[in-house]
Amino acid sequence: MKIIEGKTYDEERALYAQNGIELKDCRIEGPADGESALKECRNVRIENGYFDLRYPMWHCTGLEMHGCTQTENCRAALWYDRNITITASRLSGIKAVRECRGVTLEDDEIISPEFGWRSSRIRIKDTKIDSMYAFFEAKDIEADGLELEGKYTFQYIKNATFRNCRFRTKDAFWHSENVTVYDSFVGGEYLGWYSKGLTLVRCHIKGTQPLCYCKNLTLIDCTTEDCDLTFEYSDVNATIKGGIVSVKNPENGRIAADSIGEIVITKDSRRRVGAEIYSGGKLVYPAK
Repeated sequence: MKIIEGKTYDEERALYAQNGIELKDCRIEGPADGESALKECRNVRIENGYFDLRYPMWHCTGLEMHGCTQTENCRAALWYDRNITITASRLSGIKAVRECRGVTLEDDEIISPEFGWRSSRIRIKDTKIDSMYAFFEAKDIEADGLELEGKYTFQYIKNATFRNCRFRTKDAFWHSENVTVYDSFVGGEYLGWYSKGLTLVRCHIKGTQPLCYCKNLTLIDCTTEDCDLTFEYSDVNATIKGGIVSVKNPENGRIAADSIGEIVITKDSRRRVGAEIYSGGKLVYPAK
């Protein structure tokens, strides 16, 4: 592997189509304001790199980054890549990862609107992400120790498992399919609407009107906070430790909580309300 150390590149496609290079303490910046510095490269390692120009890594295969910084000017940094690993790095440009396959993120800090769109085979460990519309239409995700803040997160994702995570996000998991979340905090408004196969295990759920219009929704030993008008028109099997503010028009299944503040069944409901609801171990809807 060819080692390049302490160099600065600012011209267009400065390292285009290189195969087998290692960059140490190099910088992609400068007055020439060139784009696509590492486009179409293969087998690249980058240590302590600094990126301040656009589109540096498109169509790369076998890319490793450690201790790197991408500024706000480094927009759309990684697109159409295969088998990329990013560790102990800070990514700050918009649309940092898109349509990539085989993505590993560990110990990173990411501030990037529209991060991770349509990417797949994603592995995340101990990483912080601040992003609006993060992971839109992504699939095959495994995350442990992810802290994510933003809005409209994980929309239309498929096949994902999250463990020990903290999510502060509005409208998370809309239209998601086959997603399981373990031992995590999920805070925000309108969680999980229109999802299919969403499972929450030992999670703390906070926010108004969560989990409506869901199919095959499962909650196991979860706790709730400020959750009102929950489960409207959902097919749900839920066990909740502690109380829940209110449940509204659950379409099918079984809901059991230690206490339920209010059960809202509207006379003008356009769908059948057929779920069994238990509060404190007693069947409270439908009444016997």
